[in-house]
Amino acid sequence: MMSRLLGLAILAAAMNPAHDAGAAPPKPGRSAAPAVGKIEKTDAEWKRVLTADQYRILRRKGTEPAFTGAYWNQHGKGVYRCAGCGLELFDSGAKFESGTGWPSFTQPIESEQVETETDTSHGMRRTEVHCARCAAHLGHVFPDGPRPTGLRYCLNSASLDFRPS
Repeated sequence: MMSRLLGLAILAAAMNPAHDAGAAPPKPGRSAAPAVGKIEKTDAEWKRVLTADQYRILRRKGTEPAFTGAYWNQHGKGVYRCAGCGLELFDSGAKFESGTGWPSFTQPIESEQVETETDTSHGMRRTEVHCARCAAHLGHVFPDGPRPTGLRYCLNSASLDFRPS
């Protein structure tokens, strides 16, 4: 009987995720994040919609040289979106000066908007960050950022599109 009730409770929660007691509430001033639908394009389609530099970085996991990107020294208020698909990723309030020459953030707007995976290229072990919607390479996240998260999302400007607020 108890296992049947537990099964029904699990089923009810799965069918109605809006009532998930463990779900984090939306951030103040923002509605709950919509489900991130996946965008898939062929290589030829990406080449048509991205600049050569964006294609090299977003689709081939390249890196722009430090202190050369458009946003490493950007201080305006607004939202940084994915240059590949327009998904809102980082708020300017989470941006900080890391001294690295790349735009750095303590956290994404919503954790579901970015995904990570282990990157062992170039003889290093790092955590790659990419857009949850279109899988665009954004940069890497490191555990040496400031409070409150202690994280440093170190991103390529070419992977971002800044929209002032």
